Formats: sequence, structure tokens, C-alpha cells
Amino acid sequence: MRIAVLALQGAFIEHRQALGKLGVETFEVRQLADWMQPKDGLVLPGGESTTMMKLLGDLQLLEPIREAILGGLPVFGTCAGLILLSESHLSTMHIRVRRNAYGRQLGSFHAVAQVDEVGADVPLTFIRAPYIEAITGGECRALCRVDGRIVAAREGNQLVTAFHPELDSDLRMHRYFMKMAETRLAEGSRSL
Repeated sequence: MRIAVLALQGAFIEHRQALGKLGVETFEVRQLADWMQPKDGLVLPGGESTTMMKLLGDLQLLEPIREAILGGLPVFGTCAGLILLSESHLSTMHIRVRRNAYGRQLGSFHAVAQVDEVGADVPLTFIRAPYIEAITGGECRALCRVDGRIVAAREGNQLVTAFHPELDSDLRMHRYFMKMAETRLAEGSRSL
């Protein structure tokens, strides 16, 4: 099992560390040559979504990543990664988001909540977080709400959280993503 982690900026190291604790091999994607390696999944970390989109375009990664996701590659987007998968960016997931919904860095907070299919009392760390304003179609479903706002969702091979599970010691969100990747691998699919 090999998971690609977009490493243009943001919390990519923390995702690699969390996956490493689960015994998963990861590699960083910084350019098109990195992307061409065999992979069983992709993590789009938190960071600054506008910067990430510009860099994805400049580095000619935008279309190959979008095509792989639409082709079934499991992807886990956290915070900015959630924004990247939304209708206003890569448009692979049927979600409309509100960026920086909880305000600036000082608006960051921590909560604990039930995440469907993952478990109870999952720690949620929000940093300048977005939230999902609406699920707009497809088979997308909310997995978690905080104060009535959708902060985690799944649509087929795509998992998103407005929070940063890589910043907490609880590995259940990463384990859930790995089950998604394992299911695809068991079906005989691996992406280049």
C-alpha cells in the first residue's frame, strides 16, 4: 500500500506521520514526476487552497490529479483539501463550501463528535476551517456535523474533513481512509 501526499505546502508531514503509525508507505508529490509513481490513494492536506490550486496548475498536476480521482483513486482531503475537491475548484465532489467559515487563525477551536462510519468521541481540530454549506447531488453524504454544519463527508472514493485529524493522536479517520484504499486495491486497481 502506497499513498501519495500532496506536498506543495500545508500539513503534509503530519499526514505522512499519521499514516506511518498505521504502517502505510507514503511519498510526497511536489512535481509531475512524483505523481507518476504507482499509488493506492492520495491525501490533499490542509494549507491555503488558492495557493495550492495555482501551484497545481503551474506544475501541470491539476488535470492528472482530477482525472485520477474521477477514475476512482481514493482521496482524503482535509481543510484546504476539502475546498480543492469542491465544486468551485477540482469539482470532483458534489459539495459547496464556505472558506474560512470559522474566522481567522484565532477562530480555531477543538471539538469532539460522532463521525458516522468512524466512531464516537472523535477529536476535531479546526484551524481557519471551512465547512460544507450544501451537498449538491451525487451520492455524497454527510458524516459529521458540528453546530448543525457539515464538517465531514464522503462521496464514493472521496473523503473530506473540515478539521485536521493529522493534528490529533486519534488515527481513526486515517484508518477509515485506508479501508477505502484497501477496498479499491482488493478490486485490483492501482493508479499511476
